[in-house]
Amino acid sequence: MTTDRPAGVLFDVDGTLVDTTYLHTVSWWEALRQTDQPVPMATVHRSIGMGSDKLLDHLLGPERDRDADSKLRDAHDTLYAEYWERLTPLPRAADLLRACADRGLRVVLATSATEAEVGALRRALAADDVIDTITSSADAQQSKPAPDILVAALAQSGLAAERVVFVGDSVWDIVAAGALNIPCVGLTCGGTSRGELAGAGAVAVYDDPGALLAELADSPIARPR
Repeated sequence: MTTDRPAGVLFDVDGTLVDTTYLHTVSWWEALRQTDQPVPMATVHRSIGMGSDKLLDHLLGPERDRDADSKLRDAHDTLYAEYWERLTPLPRAADLLRACADRGLRVVLATSATEAEVGALRRALAADDVIDTITSSADAQQSKPAPDILVAALAQSGLAAERVVFVGDSVWDIVAAGALNIPCVGLTCGGTSRGELAGAGAVAVYDDPGALLAELADSPIARPR
């Protein structure tokens, strides 16, 4: 490996940089309730981090009648959009992105949110000045835990898998990164426990972006690969 190649950090956004995990949980829970397919909210939460296709398979089973899927997605999107103007970044999220950029790392947001949602997330973060690349759901054929969105993020940013670290908040993030042999740093601010993230293969776990920022110099992000 040549160390003069550019290095970077890929970030998941929902639940990692912006406090949206439980908003998605409530929106999916209500969408399912509206279509007479109730699922306990705790079960829904465990699926957040997957794309809608994988999430519905996980919650309702792959053998279900899929005719209602578009209605479910539309209901979720409508309910979630009601929160867009109130989206809040997680502690020191923008500062973490700027600190990574200050280290000469390319900052990439590897999200499978829709393009409209990406706009709301970017406004909440207010860190466009240091973001190199942002993906959206249109860039991936399959959603996490498949690694497609990370492949797209690497291609668009000109980075190689052996020169990046991924930061995420769910076991699905870790599985996706593992498929490409990318080390994944886990954050518990999305509601997944430290033990679960470490057990899934996270190379380090922190409470939130602020905690990672405080230990950035000693974190996997600062270690050359």
